[in-house]
Amino acid sequence: MQYTEEPTTTVEDDRRRMLGGFIRAQRQIANLSLRQLSAMTEISNPYLSQVERGLHEPSIRVLKSIADALNVSAEILFEQAGLISGKEKLGDEATESAIRADQRLTEAQRHALMAVYRSYVETNREES
Repeated sequence: MQYTEEPTTTVEDDRRRMLGGFIRAQRQIANLSLRQLSAMTEISNPYLSQVERGLHEPSIRVLKSIADALNVSAEILFEQAGLISGKEKLGDEATESAIRADQRLTEAQRHALMAVYRSYVETNREES
């Protein structure tokens, strides 16, 4: 008798599958084909398919693009991906990462926005 190991699933595997299922459900609710979503997000059709099947963990940029195309909150997708919990909001690091990743901004605009953001955060810390 030959013993074959069943593939073990991790919490990360489950989270990716749940995220993919959520994205697929939202796409179907929006009555979009995978190709239409691909065109709207400028993300390849095969990659989106793999994300929906839980085979890949999408980046923040990809999640933001998908959220925009599906008219859902990016925070909802971040929560589904396990990047934030339902009780917490995005922190300094996530905000700064989003600013750095935003391709719509020039490098000078990113630096200026980052400086303003950090000054507001620091001011609020001093007042607390």
